[in-house]
Amino acid sequence: MEMYLLSIILATILVIPFTLKTFYPYVWMDILYFRDLLRILVRFVSRRRRRPLFFVLDRFLEQRSAHPDKPFIVFENEAYSYSYTDKRSDKTANALQAQSGYQAGDTVALFMGNEPAFMFTWLALAKLGSPVALLNHNIRSKSLLHCFNCCKAKVLIAASELKEAVEDVLPSLLDQGVTVLLMTKHCDTPGIESFSDKVDEASDSPLPRFLRSHVTFKSPAVYIYTSGTTGLPKAAVVNQNRLLTALAILSSNGVTSSDVIYVNLPLYHTAGFLIGFIGAIETGSTIILKRKFSASQFWDDCRKNSVTVIQYIGEVMRYLCSTPKRENDKGHKVRLAIGNGVRAEIWREFVSRFGNIQIKEFYASTEGNVGFVNYAGRIGAVGRVNFLHRKLFPYTLIQYDTERDEPVRDANETSANVNINVVSIPLISGLHVSWLFLEGETGLLVSKITDIAPFVGYAQNEEQTERKRLRNVLKKGDLYFNSGDLMKIDKDNFIYFQDRVGDTFRWKGENVATTEVSDILTISDCLKEANVYGVQVPGHEGRIGMAAVTVMEGAQFDGSKIYEHVVSYLPSYARPRFIRIQNAVEVTGTFKQMKVKLVEESFDPGRIQDPLYILDDKERSYIPLTAQVYSGILSGNIKL
Repeated sequence: MEMYLLSIILATILVIPFTLKTFYPYVWMDILYFRDLLRILVRFVSRRRRRPLFFVLDRFLEQRSAHPDKPFIVFENEAYSYSYTDKRSDKTANALQAQSGYQAGDTVALFMGNEPAFMFTWLALAKLGSPVALLNHNIRSKSLLHCFNCCKAKVLIAASELKEAVEDVLPSLLDQGVTVLLMTKHCDTPGIESFSDKVDEASDSPLPRFLRSHVTFKSPAVYIYTSGTTGLPKAAVVNQNRLLTALAILSSNGVTSSDVIYVNLPLYHTAGFLIGFIGAIETGSTIILKRKFSASQFWDDCRKNSVTVIQYIGEVMRYLCSTPKRENDKGHKVRLAIGNGVRAEIWREFVSRFGNIQIKEFYASTEGNVGFVNYAGRIGAVGRVNFLHRKLFPYTLIQYDTERDEPVRDANETSANVNINVVSIPLISGLHVSWLFLEGETGLLVSKITDIAPFVGYAQNEEQTERKRLRNVLKKGDLYFNSGDLMKIDKDNFIYFQDRVGDTFRWKGENVATTEVSDILTISDCLKEANVYGVQVPGHEGRIGMAAVTVMEGAQFDGSKIYEHVVSYLPSYARPRFIRIQNAVEVTGTFKQMKVKLVEESFDPGRIQDPLYILDDKERSYIPLTAQVYSGILSGNIKL
């Protein structure tokens, strides 16, 4: 009898794994994810309890002490160790303290591209307890001034190659009493001081801790600029608490100190700064820093530097797959690619061509309070829905009216039920219509704002901060963050990104705010109104800019002048590639510009009777968009 029971028990133990794998194929991955998530939370809580307060800078100092001579940054054939980086940041901090217009704790704007001085300067400012505004080095004029003013910075530190851009806004900066420093050894422009020479001459003595004693977990650490539903870029506040959580991004995906990370995405943005730079501080890895992404040099750089971890956005993968095939495509040491925005077909092509590289797709936003990781490796998904994650970071999908460009609310005067065969949720008058969607249903992702998942908002912009808050979503008094992203969940609980909503689209890895572009167009000499939107192009990620415009009475559309105007005011990714001339811009009953039909008609001259133009950099003008040009774009012969 005992042998019989023992046999049954043994058989049951053997059958359980098979049963779980058959009926719950992702259960082991879910369990491992739970384990990793709990480990991250325990480490985070432990660091939060340390005294004096523990910040990202302290983790860097730990790594410097652990392996001072290890290369931290490799840039253009020069290697900078953890120890050198620490001393150079000390020199930078001491040089900055000697500036009469700066006091420890003042906000400083950093206007630089990808170079070691960016990292040295950020660490220096962290030692001085100063929040740092990471300015996009592509912006100019009005946008540059706006972004600078958002964070109330007292000092601007700019790269030497950006001197002309700084000079364009210098009168306004000087009127505000801003100290302007240029990373060069000599500058003859009145109002701009050279700074590299002063850093070279400064002491490398460590900075006393009391200089940053005022910093708390709620203090702003960096301002990262993001284009939103309306207006100019907004400064998303990333506080010290959020920066501390960002330390786990790479380590939670298996990155260790032995890894070499290739960073070619902009350091002024979330991907390059939080994932590449801050993530590497946690793991103690070596960063191979590139000024900008180059598809032709990508794999040669990886081979030369023995890169093991790469970052991507969807466009990066497509660009790499578009390069001519080579015999050594799989001859590299890259084992992990981490990023977001890759299409399923590009994912498959990338792995097939470049080898068995593990792709960790994730979903997150700079200011958002929820994220997903595709830890199971389902091609095309951005993450997986599971019980523990949803308990810690509550979120849901709600109906979204794309025509009215707003979430749907229940219009009933009394309580009602929504029943769509899956689940029935009571709705109170005025609540958002929300449910667990049927397989394939698309809805707007909203996430509950809690102490664990806060939404800090935007600097000096309470109006835009409030626009991101949704109240009374599932019950009276609740508060949710509006992600602005449409998602869907499949039968296996994988979640997929579908599209952006509202007046923002993404092109070349950058968010483009349509209202900002519209404002720029309408200050030109000949355009009266401009309705800007993004349109899809076959074979390309995201959407490219297009504008439906009206011409001022008595004026004529001048393609050359409009070209010069947009080039002067907008970075390349934000310039409308197509322009459509209309007699009048169509609006809704509430005077919102209508975009849905325009987006559907795209830039097809066969469907549009209005005059169409395309931006031509060689001609330095907007030229007529003919059927032949249209065919060339679709075939890929004309590059966008």
